[in-house]
Amino acid sequence: MATTRVVLLLSVSMTAPAFLATSAFAVEPTVDQQASQLEEVVVTAERRPVDLQKSALSVSAVTAETLTQGNITDITGLNGLVPGLVVARSGGGERVISIRGVGSETPENTNTQPGVSYHVDGVYIFNSIAANAAFIDVAQVEVLRGPQGTMFGQGSTGGTINVVTNKPVLGDYVATVNLGSGNHGLFKGDAAVNVPLGDKFAVRGAVQRYAHDGYAKATGVAGYSDYELDEADETGWKLSSLWTPTDDLSVVLSTIQYKSDTHGPAQKNILDPNPNPRELTQDYPSQSLVDTKLYSAVVKYKLPWATLTSISSYQKLLSKQAWDADALTASLFYAETYSPLTFGGYRYDHVPLWRSRGKSYTQEFNLTSTAEGPFQWIAGAVYLKSTNSQYIVEYNADDNNLVTPPLPEDTAWDDPRVAALSYAELSAITRKSWAAYFQGAYQISDKLSLTAGLRYNDDKYSGEAASNGSATSGAYLQPQPTQGLNTQETTGKLALNYQYTPANMLYASYTRGYKPGGINSSAASGNSYSIKPTFKPEIVDSLEVGSKNRFLGNTLQLNLSAFVYDYKNMQFLEEDPILYGEGASNAPSARIYGLEAETSWLASRHLRIEGSVSLLKGEFDKDYYALDQAKAEAAQNAAGYPGYLFWSNFFPAVLARDAARQNINGNDVPKLPDLQGSLSATYTNQIGPGFLTAKAEYAYRGQYQYRLFNEGAIDRVPSYDVVNLFFKYEPNDSKIALSLSVTNLFDTAGLNSRFSDPYGSAQVTDTFIPPRQWIASVGYKF
Repeated sequence: MATTRVVLLLSVSMTAPAFLATSAFAVEPTVDQQASQLEEVVVTAERRPVDLQKSALSVSAVTAETLTQGNITDITGLNGLVPGLVVARSGGGERVISIRGVGSETPENTNTQPGVSYHVDGVYIFNSIAANAAFIDVAQVEVLRGPQGTMFGQGSTGGTINVVTNKPVLGDYVATVNLGSGNHGLFKGDAAVNVPLGDKFAVRGAVQRYAHDGYAKATGVAGYSDYELDEADETGWKLSSLWTPTDDLSVVLSTIQYKSDTHGPAQKNILDPNPNPRELTQDYPSQSLVDTKLYSAVVKYKLPWATLTSISSYQKLLSKQAWDADALTASLFYAETYSPLTFGGYRYDHVPLWRSRGKSYTQEFNLTSTAEGPFQWIAGAVYLKSTNSQYIVEYNADDNNLVTPPLPEDTAWDDPRVAALSYAELSAITRKSWAAYFQGAYQISDKLSLTAGLRYNDDKYSGEAASNGSATSGAYLQPQPTQGLNTQETTGKLALNYQYTPANMLYASYTRGYKPGGINSSAASGNSYSIKPTFKPEIVDSLEVGSKNRFLGNTLQLNLSAFVYDYKNMQFLEEDPILYGEGASNAPSARIYGLEAETSWLASRHLRIEGSVSLLKGEFDKDYYALDQAKAEAAQNAAGYPGYLFWSNFFPAVLARDAARQNINGNDVPKLPDLQGSLSATYTNQIGPGFLTAKAEYAYRGQYQYRLFNEGAIDRVPSYDVVNLFFKYEPNDSKIALSLSVTNLFDTAGLNSRFSDPYGSAQVTDTFIPPRQWIASVGYKF
């Protein structure tokens, strides 16, 4: 059925406009609106502007136009559009970004680094929650697939995403405004203005607002007939300035600020008796607040032989999450947790507060050679410092206090409310990192070039933490210094590029990527049996071959790549035999293989076909006996030590839980869809008194394992496919544009991801993609 839908829709999208083009109202297309060849796409993938077709690496560029057509407002919307990319919604407000199966397997641990580094205009964004911020005034989004061992280095074992925003322009006054409305109470608006002030200074400002009603609802929250979830309430703005006092010097100052305040995501328990994926039988009023601020300064000075660049940034993050951790009503959860050994169960597991505060500073200097001569190079150094503070409060009890407020941090140790907590943590982890890198490309002959790069990374972690409250005076949580960690690693890249025709090239590369280790707060405080106080860095060694091609007079583009990864010490979240001792561990070894293809074809001056596909496979290839939270709890219960009986039978209960380990050798690598791809057809032509753009798009995301445990149907995330439509009409000699977009045309309840909570009651929940959404918009350019 899915295939039939795609064929019919693509047929309609191509034949309907063609019929109009032959009618009495059709006129000849204007030259400036019709392309006869594929355009050159410039990316900053290697810290300098390069033609995407000339770069010896796998990189995709998603334009602002593509984002608008698909109503893509944040990173989650790129699912299915970029080969190998998976953006999975996790607990609370997290997004887990993976490329080719390499990302982050430490959910809800904001002290670990992501495997896919996220940047805005080259500035590294420290906290994964901050990556939720909406795309604001974006020119294009560049996705670099595979480890980035030189220019980006640390935290880039899977790849790098760089959001490139629009910059101020000298001597050009431009203003745009777009307003849109749709179903589910949607409102979408944005405006931008570029103002030149003299011939050496310009300012650009942009603001946007995005809001809609909830796509889902919780049906059991007291005081609400339906408590909306998955709604949007986002505001963002950007202000930047460009100053060029001389021809050789430029200074860009910028700030991007974003705030989202909603009821939070819909996370539906797989035990929920209601079959409707948009109705959740839950009783806790969850909340989600994300507030980010980014300040940056980019100074460039042209020397006779190179360009010196300074990139400075300061970032702040405030995240407040609260959610129904049991994801059921009190009666359902009690029935699920009831034990005949204790003659009771739990009525709720709620997290009224998971607060993260982050402050980060980065400074980078680099020198880039001029474009002359056979040897091109870049050398740089970067310093990063971030402090991430967390305060977590969780309740798990059998009383009727379903909406208990979180305890203040200064609550006294003997306050009776402390006894009602199932878990609490107060921690602050500081990371200091510096690196130096060099990469050069030498043109051996007219067709053959060699690229080589090295990076030295030094990471240091320190901090303090307290959990569960063991004080006998003062506040119930009193953080103490944790064990520190210092790691060093050398990474880099070696690549050959053979340009056998001006439009066709082959490349082969070896790259080593590195993600630093870190501190397990709970284990560092002594509350663990097997989880270590620190965990090791990840290493990914990649071998890749590829080909980038233009054919048929520069009207057909075909890019191919094949790769194999040797993945060492993958960081993942593991249970400890001692309750509440969870932490990050290292899976020793995995092997990942893949094939990817991207194509774009100008079939005519009116019709463009684009597509991408990835075939991926990966599995663990060494023994490691990992402990799953659900398995440990089942073993504990089977041994006769459920709930509070664990603490009165501590040693036998610990041994019972420890015996539940399972060997992951041969298991699939998580977040690695076996098949993923997209196909679109875009028709453009002069129709009547205006210019029409019509696009139909099909995207497919294959099934994957959510966790490395590969626990049957629990960890298997099924595949889904969606169809999107877009139409835009621009009347002649007018500054107005009218558009209509329809996403998820067939209202598919696709499963974005499954989340097995590694903490608390270990419930398994599903998050779904948005339902059918239509948006009618009008735009005006001044």
